[in-house]
Amino acid sequence: MDIRLAEKKHEQAIFECVYMSYSVYIERMCKKPAPMLSDYSKLIEENVVYIATDSEEFMGIIVFFPKGNSLFIENVAVHPDFQGRGIGRKLIEFALNFARKAGLQEVNLYTNELMTENIRYYHGLGFVEVGRRLEDGYRRVYFAKSL
Repeated sequence: MDIRLAEKKHEQAIFECVYMSYSVYIERMCKKPAPMLSDYSKLIEENVVYIATDSEEFMGIIVFFPKGNSLFIENVAVHPDFQGRGIGRKLIEFALNFARKAGLQEVNLYTNELMTENIRYYHGLGFVEVGRRLEDGYRRVYFAKSL
């Protein structure tokens, strides 16, 4: 598996991956999850979107950027065809290594409180819940992991 910066030519595949990954939550949340509303064209231009591919097969994405002394992971999405194969874990490990190399002290992320699978998943990766709050109309659970 190769993880690299996304390019403009990947925009449609990114949109499809995010849509397929998050559409299962629309009914549960009664609205589209926030990652489905992001402007991926702008994020690609800002060089904060990384894609995971295998022989040019699009597997997933991660969006992250430095924020103060930490790295903020805004989104991790694995195409349903590749879920359960450790792709999400590898994307997060990629971000953790990026943060270490940059000399950052911590990695932060959030998920929606209705995405209970994600809450368990992040705990399993060693992230600690640091707060819950309503933000932009979404009830979010915030996590941190010290490096």
